[in-house]
Amino acid sequence: MPIITDTQALSEFCDRLRGAEFITVDTEFMREKTYWPILCLVQVAGPDEAKAIDAMADGIDLAPLFELMADDSILKVFHAARQDLEIFHHLAGALPTPVFDTQVAATVCGFGDSVGYEALIAQLVNAKVDKGSRFTDWTLRPLSDRQLDYAMADVTHLRPAYEKLAAKLHANNREGWLEEEMAVLANPNTYTGNPTEAFRRIKARSTGPRMLAVLRELAKWRELEAQRRDIPRNRIIREESLVEIAHHMPTTPEQLGRTRGLGGKMAKGNYGQKILDAVEMGKAVPDKDCPQPIIKPRLPRGIGPVTDLLKVLLKMKSEDSGVASKLLASAADVEVIAAFGADADVKALKGWRREVFGDDALKLRAGDMSLSVKGKRLKFLPTDGT
Repeated sequence: MPIITDTQALSEFCDRLRGAEFITVDTEFMREKTYWPILCLVQVAGPDEAKAIDAMADGIDLAPLFELMADDSILKVFHAARQDLEIFHHLAGALPTPVFDTQVAATVCGFGDSVGYEALIAQLVNAKVDKGSRFTDWTLRPLSDRQLDYAMADVTHLRPAYEKLAAKLHANNREGWLEEEMAVLANPNTYTGNPTEAFRRIKARSTGPRMLAVLRELAKWRELEAQRRDIPRNRIIREESLVEIAHHMPTTPEQLGRTRGLGGKMAKGNYGQKILDAVEMGKAVPDKDCPQPIIKPRLPRGIGPVTDLLKVLLKMKSEDSGVASKLLASAADVEVIAAFGADADVKALKGWRREVFGDDALKLRAGDMSLSVKGKRLKFLPTDGT
């Protein structure tokens, strides 16, 4: 089985890949007990050979691999790339570039939302992928032949899949659509994670500005502590406990100890004092600097019929483009467009989604276009304005 366990072999393999038009890449990692993912294996396939790189091998230096990932002349093809890219960003300090994500490409090519690797390979390559080792412990050594077969299948089948998706994108003139969808993945800020913004991931039952200011300080402390100790956030303190603390704003260890899931021992310990300090910091934030709750716009009454009409148009556009309707516009997007028209700040009125659905939705809402039934087909026709 082709597995690389030393720096010299890795360097030679990376040198052989220089000049390739594209390579396919995947990683195997573990994250159940850590904040940062533990990179265990990297699989790379070029035009003539594919190798697994043991990232946990004694003494191996992954620098040649990171240099390859930074080579602008070689396209790196991943499937569902976000966590893979996060790993490279964390370990190498930079993202692989340029990158092509077959899951994102499949979305804009009409294969549905977040299509899985097995389903995509079955449709494009007519191959069956054995996912029996999906939940294996990749930190254990030696790796079995079955594990390596599973790992390598994630890059070997990906090569012909990429070629077919790239051809489909070009034939349908959707390269621009892919570029828009890839923008978030290609942005390093996606992976840096500002601890001050960590509170926005937490669902809180009360969202007053002062409560949010306290929650922001609590979540920031937890995020930094989880990073420092390299353990999952919930191993520090659970989200529901943070929300309860932010709501009650305790000032003493005794009051803090009444928090569900916390307990008196933690409340009176080192963590307890840091939590109380975070509460005081949140309470001291000036009113003008407190986070403001995100308030959804109140929809006017009587937009139901317009919303229903726009949903019919959305279904029609979905069938015409081959793109799932929920990818073109969410139900909430449609309601907001029905209510506010061109003033609606929704994804459906931006980029390629506006091209496919948004512009015509606005025309239908304004009465400039109409829907008509002809036989078993819907027709989108101009009106005379009356």
